[in-house]
Order: sequence, then structure tokens, then C-alpha cells
Amino acid sequence: MWVIIPSANKKYMSHKIPYVFRQNTDFLYLSGCQEPDSVLVLEVDANNNCKNTLFVRPKDKTAEMWDGPRTGVQCAPDVYGVEESFDINLLKDYLTRYGFANPNALFWYDEKVSDLANVSQIIRDVTNNQTRSPIELIQSLRLIKSESECALMRKTCEIASKAINRTLENSFPGISEHEIYANVDYYTRINGANFLAYPPVVAGGSNATIIHYINNNQIVKGGELILMDAGCEYHGYTSDITRTWPVDGKFSEPHRVLYEVLLQVQHELLDCLQFQGGETLDQLFDTMCSKIGKYLQEIKLIPSSLSGLELSRAAYKFCPHHVSHYLGMDVHDTPLISRNIRLRPGMVCTVEPGIYIPPHKSDVPSEFRGVGLRIEDDVLIKPGKEIEILTKECVKDTTLVENMVSCKTRGSLS
Repeated sequence: MWVIIPSANKKYMSHKIPYVFRQNTDFLYLSGCQEPDSVLVLEVDANNNCKNTLFVRPKDKTAEMWDGPRTGVQCAPDVYGVEESFDINLLKDYLTRYGFANPNALFWYDEKVSDLANVSQIIRDVTNNQTRSPIELIQSLRLIKSESECALMRKTCEIASKAINRTLENSFPGISEHEIYANVDYYTRINGANFLAYPPVVAGGSNATIIHYINNNQIVKGGELILMDAGCEYHGYTSDITRTWPVDGKFSEPHRVLYEVLLQVQHELLDCLQFQGGETLDQLFDTMCSKIGKYLQEIKLIPSSLSGLELSRAAYKFCPHHVSHYLGMDVHDTPLISRNIRLRPGMVCTVEPGIYIPPHKSDVPSEFRGVGLRIEDDVLIKPGKEIEILTKECVKDTTLVENMVSCKTRGSLS
């Protein structure tokens, strides 16, 4: 059996101007190698003997003068812990000699997720297109985090939590969404993050009702809320946090009512994970709809006559997204793994209920319209029906949020 995992390649925004390089997640997970244009080959023979071989770019003084040093073939085994390494240009010869020579060899390779067209052509030539995808199997490995991975998850969540707290502190009426974006980017990077994990949502006022709003270019006026969904990447592991706060440090009464409803829902969802155990993410979503429906009935935004499935459907109109996803090396991690499997120790997931009321929603009182709120934390599932809230340092209590936003002025940025 042969498992062939390609790296990512460099991508360009214009001639000779590259985007920031981000490695193929599965390749990085299995190899630890951050270099483009590389391939990891895993072999298992009929006697279950295993071998791993890394194909990398050879040393090249001219290329390295422009793009930086390469590990090279000679050093790769020591740096990445593989048994052998070869020049990437020898991949076809290697597979032809050792793989294709065995007519019963099974090849695992997924062309659809490969950036390396030349490698895909090699695999087609060698295997006659008879391959299986290893991606779901690799994602099932990545789903359960090791202790070392949990330590990295704690660190990326700590960095993002502190950065978001600093960003709250430096909010003021008239600030631009762009400046808020710049602040959270700055505070994550100076505390060790490689970069933001995804384009953040920084949404003031009614922009927050656009769930994937990333324009981040408007002014936030006094009396408006800011919804920010941001996280960072630290040595390959990502955080994902959302906080909502009043730009001038004081919730208006309608905003306070909605915020405290949402905060209560999130507390109860975390309790579901903490005390019930075995909850699936899909079950958690059903629970969220039920709870949002119940509390919105209490403040008369949903008719009191609704119950059961009708109530959940009405609540879904206020929060039309799932309450959770897996988290790890990618933000929406291991997407091929069902959200309908029982949670197990070592999994990391988000808990992110929201309430979104567009400006045109005429069946709710006007003071609640044009408001979007979400509260999101990252959670590690632990043995014994316990959870660890990895983002607990990021403030969300109503009073603490108000105090933090109010405690500084614009001139305190540092």
C-alpha cells in the first residue's frame, strides 16, 4: 500500500508577488515540513513493514538567494524524522521502480485536493488512475488531538483571547472596522502568532447581521455594537473566537437584553457538554435552537403559541448557522467528519450561538432591528465528561465587557 501526500505550492497574487504561503494541512500534520513542492510517501508492504520517504526540492544557491534556504535532500531525514529523502524530480522513477513493479499495490492519493499538477500527472501515469482518497482517514486521525497538539491549541487560544481583549479596550465611537481589524492582527502577531487564521469578521451596527461580512471598511457609530470573529494561527494550530461589544462601552437596554439572552444560551450549551457528555455537535445545534426559541419567546420576539419543532424553526430564522464545528489545524477542521458522531476526549470544537435581526425584519420591535450578536468559545473535550474552555481569558460577561471597553481612550494604543 502506498499513501502519497503532496505539499502546497506557492500561489501568486500577481507576477512574481506571492501570497503568504500556507502548507497543505494533511502534509504538515504527517511530515512537519513547511516547504512547498514536496511529497510524502508512506509505504506498507505485505508484512506490515512501514517506511516513510520525503521528496523535497534540492539545494539551489540561486533560488535560495531569492526565496530563502531550503532544507535539501541530505538534511531532510534529520530535520523531519523520515527514513529517507530524495530529490522531488526523482518521484516518478521511484514510484515506477518500487510501486508499479507490484501489480497488487494499492495507491492512496487525492488529486482533487492537490496543488501539484505535475505530481498528479505522475500518479496518473504510474497507477492508471486507480487510486483511493486517504483524506477522510487522515482527518479521522487529526480529529483527536494529542497532548502536544492540545498544548498548541491552548497557546493559540490564549494569544487570540488576549488580543481580542486589547482590541475591546481600544474601541471608541467613530473607530473604523478596518482599525479594529488592524488592532487584532497586531496584537496576535506581537504575541507570537504567525498570522490571523482567516479573514476576520469586523462588523459594526447592522453589518453584523451579515454572517460572513469581511469588507471591514465602515465607521462604527456611537450606540452601535461591534461583532468581531477572529482567531490566529500558531505553529499550524488555529483559534476561532467571536465577541460582541458596545463601541462606546455601554449596552443600550435592547442590546443588553439580547446580549444577556445569548450569553445565557451559550452558558447552557457549555453546560450540556460539561455535564451530559456524549453530545454530538448536531444534537448541540438542536439544543441551541430550542433554547434560543424559548428565551426569545420570553422577550416576545417569537410568538408564545409556538412549541416543539415550530419553535425551533422560528429560532433558526434568528440564527441560521450551525452552533459548532471541529477546530484544529484548520478553522473548520476535518470537514469530512460528521457532526453527528459522539464527542470524545481530544476533540476540540467551537460553541457559537448567535442572534441576527436584519434592519428590514418588520415583525420585531424597531429597537431590536439591525442588530447582530454572536459569542463563540473554543472547547477541548476531556475525559470524564469534562470540558476545558480554551478561550476563557477572553472576556464576555456583560459588566466585564463594559468595564474593559470603557477603561481606555484612543490615545492608549501601544
